[in-house]
Amino acid sequence: MEKKNIFAHIQEIEAQMETMRLNLGDWKQTVKELMEANQRLTLENEQLRKILKRKAPPGPSSEKQNPGKLPVPNEGGQDEVVGEGYDNLARLYHEGFHICNVNFGHLRTEGDCLFCLSFLNK
Repeated sequence: MEKKNIFAHIQEIEAQMETMRLNLGDWKQTVKELMEANQRLTLENEQLRKILKRKAPPGPSSEKQNPGKLPVPNEGGQDEVVGEGYDNLARLYHEGFHICNVNFGHLRTEGDCLFCLSFLNK
C-alpha cells in the first residue's frame, strides 16, 4: 500500500509542476506583451512631447520646408531624398524593434538583426 501512495503522490506533484509550467508560460507571454505595450507608449509619449515642443516656439524650421524627407548621399556624391517611411523604419529599428519581414514589430532582445540591417542598407 505504501508504494502506491508514494507513486500517487509523485504523480500529483508532476501534475502540479505541469500546471505551474503552463502558468509560467502564460505569465511570460503577458510580460512580453506588457513590455511591448510599454515601449510603444513610451515612444508615443516622446513623439507627443516633440510635437508640443515644435508648436511652442514660433519660428521657421527646416522640417517645414521639406517635411518628412532627409537627404542621403549616394555613391555619386549627390544627395538623394529618402522618404518618411524609410525614416520611420530606421527610427523603429534604433528604438529596439524589428523591421524585417521575419519578426516585424517585435522587440529586438538579442542585439542587432542581420535581416533588419540588410533592409536598412538597401
